[in-house]
Amino acid sequence: MRSIFHHFVAAATFAVASLTPALAAELPVVRKAPEINITTIDGKQVTAADLKGKVVVVDFWATWCGPCVAEIPGYVALQKKYGKDGLVIVGVSVDRGSIDKVKKFVAKNGMNYAITMGEDGVLAEAFGGFDAIPTTFLIDRQGNIRHQKTGSMEHEEYEALVKQLL
Repeated sequence: MRSIFHHFVAAATFAVASLTPALAAELPVVRKAPEINITTIDGKQVTAADLKGKVVVVDFWATWCGPCVAEIPGYVALQKKYGKDGLVIVGVSVDRGSIDKVKKFVAKNGMNYAITMGEDGVLAEAFGGFDAIPTTFLIDRQGNIRHQKTGSMEHEEYEALVKQLL
């Protein structure tokens, strides 16, 4: 029985390893990203000039969205691991109502990346709009959207995409 388990683990590891390069295959340019000029929930300004030459992940999410919340530890890990290499993660909360609720959620979850409120829909419309969250955009150093995903994605899959652009 232990032998079967070890073979299963080896096969699963191989399958994931072989999938990662396929995900990181050359990412086409989807379209030019809109300029991002935001005020974070802690009052800091993040401008298009600040993001120039950076790889940027823009994640539209909400505190009440289970798949969104499940992705947060992965974004925290990516920011910690690749922030020094030019990765910037921007979380856009679409929660309605009190910013204090979002601030408490961010603190409780150790979110180490820029968070802004997007309940007015202006930033979502600038990105072309979407029907569901989480919706995430990956922007290259030249300001092009290279990946767009509605729905959750495993941390390892997203890391492979991010690493390709760093």
